[in-house]
Amino acid sequence: MIEPDTPRFADVALREGSLVLRPPVVADVPAIVRSCRDALTQRWLPLSDPYDESHAREFVTLGAETTWRSGDGVVRAIEHDGAFAGMIDLKKTSWRGRTTEIGYWVAPEHRGRGLAARAARLLGDWALRDQGMERVEIRAATGNLGSQRAALAAGYREEGVLRSAGFVHGGRVDLVVFGKVRADL
Repeated sequence: MIEPDTPRFADVALREGSLVLRPPVVADVPAIVRSCRDALTQRWLPLSDPYDESHAREFVTLGAETTWRSGDGVVRAIEHDGAFAGMIDLKKTSWRGRTTEIGYWVAPEHRGRGLAARAARLLGDWALRDQGMERVEIRAATGNLGSQRAALAAGYREEGVLRSAGFVHGGRVDLVVFGKVRADL
């Protein structure tokens, strides 16, 4: 059982123009399944393969809530112009150290529009300004240039490479670390 005084991120939707970061809902399940079956998504994320409706439904109905209730982070759907466009989350949060990490993916039909960068800026800046975080990180595989470009466009600074720090279906990968601290705002 989770204690009522467990520190947590506020359970709110964040908005910036046509971009909304909101809790995922069951209606998102078909779009999540399509996106998580995408070859590029599967290349960079260690998702179940095959990824099916039961995985997405459990993620939406249990996983996102559990992440929030535990204080480990918060999961948000990326919505653009009223359409589901991807997922973003805060994870691996240390409330004592005031640090957290952002993870994201964008649905194939929404890539190339700068949505990952906009969402990472919105969520990370909110964590730093309004939620008491002192540092937010993004980690991307050295080969995942799209994710790295998004981190830079969101105002995160490249800080170095963690050798063999991640894993994907193809095996171990090095991760580029990007950071933003409150003083960067």
